[in-house]
This record gives sequence, C-alpha cells and structure tokens, in this order.
Amino acid sequence: MNVLVLNCGSSSVKFQVIQTDDALIEKDSDLCLAKGLIEMAGPKTMVTYQATGKPSSKENVPIADYRAAIEHILDWIISPQASLEGIKSHSDIHAIGHRVVHGGEKFQDSTLIDDKVLAAVEEFIDLAPLHNPPNLKGIRAAMDVVGPSVPNVAVFDTAFHATMPETSYIYGLPYEYYLRHKIRRYGFHGTSHRYVAYRYQKMLDIPTDKVNIITLHLGNGCSACAIKRGVSVNTSMGFTPLEGLLMGTRTGDMDASILEYIAHKDNMSLHDLDTLCNKKSGLLGISGFTNDMRELLKREAETHDKRARLAIDIFCTRLKRYIGGYLAEMGGADAVIFTGGIGERSSAIRRRVCQGLECLDLLLDTSANDHIGAGEEGLITREDSKLKAYVIPTNEELLIARDTYRVVSGQSAQVR
Repeated sequence: MNVLVLNCGSSSVKFQVIQTDDALIEKDSDLCLAKGLIEMAGPKTMVTYQATGKPSSKENVPIADYRAAIEHILDWIISPQASLEGIKSHSDIHAIGHRVVHGGEKFQDSTLIDDKVLAAVEEFIDLAPLHNPPNLKGIRAAMDVVGPSVPNVAVFDTAFHATMPETSYIYGLPYEYYLRHKIRRYGFHGTSHRYVAYRYQKMLDIPTDKVNIITLHLGNGCSACAIKRGVSVNTSMGFTPLEGLLMGTRTGDMDASILEYIAHKDNMSLHDLDTLCNKKSGLLGISGFTNDMRELLKREAETHDKRARLAIDIFCTRLKRYIGGYLAEMGGADAVIFTGGIGERSSAIRRRVCQGLECLDLLLDTSANDHIGAGEEGLITREDSKLKAYVIPTNEELLIARDTYRVVSGQSAQVR
C-alpha cells in the first residue's frame, strides 16, 4: 500500500510517501519513496522535495492554503520530476495518514476518519489550540481533494500515553476539575516514543513485555517517557506540551504562582503570560539570544558565555532529574534512549546528561558516543554498564504509515 503521510502545522505541511504492507513490516523494510516540506509563511511559499535516492530540490510556489498545498504535493508525486516507483497517477496513493496532536481520552488508538472523528478532533481544540486546528484543516483539505474513495486515518500523539495509570495523569487539583473539564496529564510525542520503543525491541530481539526503558525525545520540544513492559506509564509533558523538561522556548516545570506574581508586577494578560511561557522562555529565555542548542554549544565553547552555559546546564539537569525519578517509579529500567534532533545529533548533550549517572550504573563510552553520526543508531555505554544508553533516530512518519495501512486493512493499529 502507498500511503501519503501528512503533518500539517500552523504554516507548514510536511509529507512523506511510504510503501508498506504486512510483508514489508515483518521484514522492517518499508520503503520511503519521497518526502518534502511546504512552508507557507510569508508572501512566497518555499517547497522542498526529495525523491529517495535523488538530490533534494527547492522552489517558490504561490500556495495560499492547505488545499492548494495538498494538491501541489499530489501533483508533484506523479510528476516526471519525482518519478516515484509504482506511482503514476493519483489513484496509486491508496490512503492518507494524518498526524493529529490531541485525541483527548476518546482516542486510544489510530482510527479511520469520518464525520464523528472530525467532530471529536474539533471538540479537542480547547485542549490543543495551536495544533489541532491546522491538523483539522489539513484533514478536511485532503478529504476534499482526494474524495471519498481514498481513506484517511488519524494517528494521535496522545494515544501511546493512554496506558498511563491515574497516579501518573491526575493532577493535585480538586478531582471535580478532571470530571468536569478533563484536566489531566495527556502527554505528547507519543508516536516518537512508541517508535523508539519498537526499534529498541527489534535491536535486542526481545518481546514487548521485556521493554523497560526511558525515552528522551529532545528537540525544540522535549519530553521524557517511562515505558514499562512496552507501554507508557508516565511522561513529562502534561495537560499541554508546556510541562516537563526545559525546551527551546518553553519553561517546562515551574511554580504556577509565578504567573500571578508576574501578572501583578508587569500588568500582563493571560495571553501575554501564555506567550511568555511558550514562546519566550526555555533555552531562549535563559540565554537571551537563541533556542538552538547548536548555537548555545558553539557560544559556550568559543566565548565561555555564562548564560549559554547556564541554559545548557539547566537543560541537562532537568533530564537527569527525570531519568532518576522514572527509574525509581519503574523500579529500575534497562536502558535510556536518546532521540529527536538534539538527542540524535548532539554527542555533547548526551555526554553531559550521562555524566553523574554512574551512581545509577550508567557508564558512558565516550568514544562510542562521539562516533554516532546523524541518522545512526547504536549503543553509547560500556559493556559493563548495567543501565544502557542508546541513540535511536525517531521515525514517526513510518508508524503513521503503518497504522494507516493496518486501520484501512481492518487490523489493530498499534501492533508494532
């Protein structure tokens, strides 16, 4: 089955074309035929395409909305420029899989999209006001473009964390707020954490119930996940993606009373406070100049900038705190997994996170850590390390494609 995977953001559409079926999944040899990005910010739209095995190309194209973006993607897929194997017409795209950030408590699995699903995703806009609206617009545009003959499937970021116990997801508010407004920890990055757990299982050739790991998805957004016997039992992001680890522009954990204090001192509105916490804080807020970890590490190395070093140190300290806490909560684990842009590419951050964890029997192999390249996976701890550490590049699009295939085929979606 040829699956078009769409990830629609507020001003962008990421896409991949993935060929998958039972035989390919069994051999772990699904084929990514192409990928690309449409950035709709500003008067000119930048489109990046890459057919697998060919150089990438960029062009400016007038694209006004999601419908035009998806039409453009579909036209490029069947073009001579792309020349994708087995795809000659739009009918060769057999299904579309959509990343949807929030599925609330209703969706604990990926699902075929119909009017009821659309209504539910719209209902959850209050829970994810920045993410669900563009996800929803992308779904509706795709359904409008391809018509009813092509099935569309929603794959929810929150679904993997549906296995968390009440002790992990209930806040210390009066319980009525959970009953009335469903205020609870939902967690995000679920598809990424799920993929990393799958790859770990495949690498070690162990059954799902032997997967006891802590996964660290580190990018501009960051989250940790405690995975016990193959399922999520806790995660750092909460009711929204603001909670938990220090991130590129988000505060992560902090005393909620600070907001009332700042509002009083600086006469800030709720909207101002939300912008402060989500877009002006984190690495950017502490360093005062960037949310890019690469730039922070470079500044620290070249100028010994105090605030750059402080931002990095706080980032790594928060990670250690979550690793230790989850180890205690889980009664131990077998491995810590680094993934995401920072987790996959920054040996310096991995080293600083692992330093000091010798008391937890994690013994870093500095040579192995330094020699893991972009896109590579591998062990970065010594042979005598009881708590292992790995780098595993994430691949959310692959799981979205597989879930889409399974849902359309009438199978259980979250079978890895």
